[in-house]
Amino acid sequence: MSEKNLGILYLIPTPIGNMDDITLRSLEVLKSVDLLLCEDTRVTGILLKHFEIQKKLLRCDEYSQQKVKNKVLEILNEGKKVGLVSDAGTPIISDPGYEVVKYVIEKNYRVIALPGATAFVPALISSGILPAPFTFIGFLNANSNKQVKELKSLKEKSETLIIYEAPHRIKQTMANILSVLGDRNIAICREISKKYEEIIRGKVSDCLKKIDNIKGEIVVVISGNNEVTDFSDLSVVEHVNLYLDDGIKEMEAIKKVASERRVAKSIIYKEFMKSKKNN
Repeated sequence: MSEKNLGILYLIPTPIGNMDDITLRSLEVLKSVDLLLCEDTRVTGILLKHFEIQKKLLRCDEYSQQKVKNKVLEILNEGKKVGLVSDAGTPIISDPGYEVVKYVIEKNYRVIALPGATAFVPALISSGILPAPFTFIGFLNANSNKQVKELKSLKEKSETLIIYEAPHRIKQTMANILSVLGDRNIAICREISKKYEEIIRGKVSDCLKKIDNIKGEIVVVISGNNEVTDFSDLSVVEHVNLYLDDGIKEMEAIKKVASERRVAKSIIYKEFMKSKKNN
């Protein structure tokens, strides 16, 4: 690494509720950085005040990332250290900052991620649902129709699914999950590490009855699709069209069919394209 690239960008996890969850290393790095990027200066200000740390703050939210990244590069070019935090938890996980990190990496500066608090891991391991393999989705689309399309694309996945959701949307999202994915086992985990931490476990239909006026930060863990589906009664074209009707893109549908039929993707592609040409 050349001398001019001695600057370092640190990704610093912060508590998701309980202040005692911050690591000693995170505190040391927070004290040492020359500039701290944060999602909301007021929220980060409360954190720093709690630990008696004074630091220059620069807002880095989804709207300011493009402007901020050049300022970050100026600081790093001086051989200094920059920290990045979100309002709570591990930076970039369903939070802003990715564009800055990507830019810094492209410019050949070091990016060091510290381990620490994040919401989905505690939710997963306390859910009672198979912990691996899993797919972390983050927030589904807030638009109900688009959300349904997203869920349809996840319907056949056998691995455990993890999503984040806001309290004012949780009932509609659960209704969509029931409609699209079926009555699976789920765990609705809210306010992790906080005073009113709660986990609601059971079938989707049962949990729907228990979440009126639910509040706080929410993580939903959903069991995967373990049903063995027999597609032997469908032609290759019908099989591909099944996924196209669900809103899946053509090449992705062909790939899924090839996987489910245990044949080469090129065979499915050739047969499907032949059918399209004939029609």
